[in-house]
Amino acid sequence: MNRIKADLLVIGAGSGGLSVAAGASQMGADVVLLEGHKMGGDCLNYGCVPSKALIMTGKAAHAQRHSAQYGVSDAQGEVDYAAAKDFVSDVIAQIAPVDSQERFEGFGVKVIRAYGQFISDDEVQAGDTVIKARRIVVATGSSPLIPPIPGLDNTPYETNETLFDLRDKPEHLLIIGGGPVGMEMAQAHVRMGCKVTVIEGDKALSKDDPELAGIALQSYKDEGIEIAEGALAEQISGKAGAIEVHVKDGRVFKGTHLLVAVGRSANIGKLDLEKANIETVRNGIKVDASLRTSNRKVYAIGDVAGGLQFTHVAGYHAGVVIRALMFAIPSKAKTSHIPWATYTDPELSQVGLTEAQARKTYGDKLEVVRFQYNHNDRAIAERKTKGLIKVMVVKGRPVGAGIVGYQAGELINLWALALANNMKMSQIAGMVAPYPTIGEINKRAAGAYFSPRLFESDLVKSVVRAVQRFIP
Repeated sequence: MNRIKADLLVIGAGSGGLSVAAGASQMGADVVLLEGHKMGGDCLNYGCVPSKALIMTGKAAHAQRHSAQYGVSDAQGEVDYAAAKDFVSDVIAQIAPVDSQERFEGFGVKVIRAYGQFISDDEVQAGDTVIKARRIVVATGSSPLIPPIPGLDNTPYETNETLFDLRDKPEHLLIIGGGPVGMEMAQAHVRMGCKVTVIEGDKALSKDDPELAGIALQSYKDEGIEIAEGALAEQISGKAGAIEVHVKDGRVFKGTHLLVAVGRSANIGKLDLEKANIETVRNGIKVDASLRTSNRKVYAIGDVAGGLQFTHVAGYHAGVVIRALMFAIPSKAKTSHIPWATYTDPELSQVGLTEAQARKTYGDKLEVVRFQYNHNDRAIAERKTKGLIKVMVVKGRPVGAGIVGYQAGELINLWALALANNMKMSQIAGMVAPYPTIGEINKRAAGAYFSPRLFESDLVKSVVRAVQRFIP
């Protein structure tokens, strides 16, 4: 057995683990990185990157079929499904070198391609190597949650880990799960010429503001996606090309392929956490505000830490623990400024509190300002007028913002900045945005907050009249 020592051991080479390993090594720490599967983790290989590539294929096909509105003849927008998957693979391949073993070894990181398991509170075994480390960061991510639906284990199905390897276009894709992943893949596939049915046990996009989600869901339905809500799957049967999903209320949905997209499960099964006295919770590893586990030598970041499951959160967590590990600076992870987005058409994004959450927290102190996309000149020029921004404001400061519409995932960045820095609405309103841009929507929303204070105020009108009368 080979035994080595390190200042820092990182378990998992996804977004969070790679950020910690690279940062710590370049700042002078002796770092070991373990990865038993693919470098880059879920996001690069099975999640964010391939899904956005496939969404782009659907978007291109959809644009061809709807180009007449711009004075260009509509085309068929036929999709070669296998070629689309080649495009997805090429996108992954272009990004992969950034996350490669060779690159991180160039930073001075010792990379071991094996799964790690704890054998004591500060030792981890990976293959035939035992690593004893002063500090350990667990960044093992998550995997698709497979629900215990009777018959599922005997029926062929896809998850995000297998979908992008599928070469034959589904005739009728059934999707169990109406969250962001399910809806993104539903729209991508309907635009590629598939029939799609989404089967959701509760409400589709239930974690988003219902007013904004409703606009997005109607758009999906208008494109031909069947969305069955309140449809709790209780039995699955069939074979490749002929699959049936029976739901609790008696409905039966038939299709050729099945995608399971009901959530994520933290990757902790191979870690032997009990040997390191690390406590777990229902959705991962128990951590405190500093992302430290019940073992003071061990931190957990990203999906495995049991909180928000986004790649950018893992990157943010990496920065939090780097400050603690490298500089002994007390640092805590917050969630109030974390944005998220669903990359459908229209896009749906949120940061901070939704309207319902803000009303529950602040009551009558809350003001909600809205601005419609159809009042933005650039949106009109590009025929992207379906959408809405709403900002939740308390005492002149935003506490949340939600957007549904074109480039919502980009527009939310400004509000994430505002919440992270406790900015005022006056600062957003004072920004000068280039004309004509979609980004003006943010400034106009901030302006909408001040409009009644300026244009509906008797005091303001009295002052203005006095100035006009008495000041030469």
